[in-house]
Amino acid sequence: MLTKKQLELLEFIHKRVQRDGVPPSFDEMKEALDLRSKSGIHRLITALEERGFIRRLAHRARAIEIVKLPDAMDKGGFVPRVIEGTPPSVAPAGAQSIEVSHAMELPVMGQIAAGTPIEAISQASHTVAVPGQMLSTTGHHYALEVKGDSMIEAGINHGDVVVIRETASADNGDIVVAVVEGYEATLKRYRKTDNNMIALEPANAAYETRILPQGKVTVQGKLVGLIRTY
Repeated sequence: MLTKKQLELLEFIHKRVQRDGVPPSFDEMKEALDLRSKSGIHRLITALEERGFIRRLAHRARAIEIVKLPDAMDKGGFVPRVIEGTPPSVAPAGAQSIEVSHAMELPVMGQIAAGTPIEAISQASHTVAVPGQMLSTTGHHYALEVKGDSMIEAGINHGDVVVIRETASADNGDIVVAVVEGYEATLKRYRKTDNNMIALEPANAAYETRILPQGKVTVQGKLVGLIRTY
């Protein structure tokens, strides 16, 4: 049985993963639960992990996977949004095949920068199998390989494959594929300022937020899922 604070934290992480495809940072957890320090969050995370509700991914900064939910929260069945597996079309010798129910093949449209922007997305290089539960019922989807570490505090690491739903619009706080001036593609958190400028926010203190005129930023999609390989 979970305490009230443990349940609140699990619900908050679950909602953020369902919305963004990635877990919140420790600072966001602390603010959401109105705690004075991140040490309280560490204790709650440890308790949830010991009870089997979450799993911290080894050697991944602040990367958390929800393994299960309490019966009261698990309405209609829960599917983790972080999927682990081997790289597309490549399996280790002797590995057992794992069937993914209702999987769909999505085109991997190249690399997306989580760091210094790279050239804009052009054409598919290969495909990756994505569970149907990760995809919304409307709109087209595609995948991109993450290059860089500017979104690491949002649980997005170098080498991850992000699943993107095509859209030209975004709400404040969404993690989006943004194209700057038609040729630089980057994965960042999107915010529109009061003076109609666009802020592209990293999730790594080593990087600065870019503030750009609205006309120089085009949204090409919103993050809906994450695939991690080892």
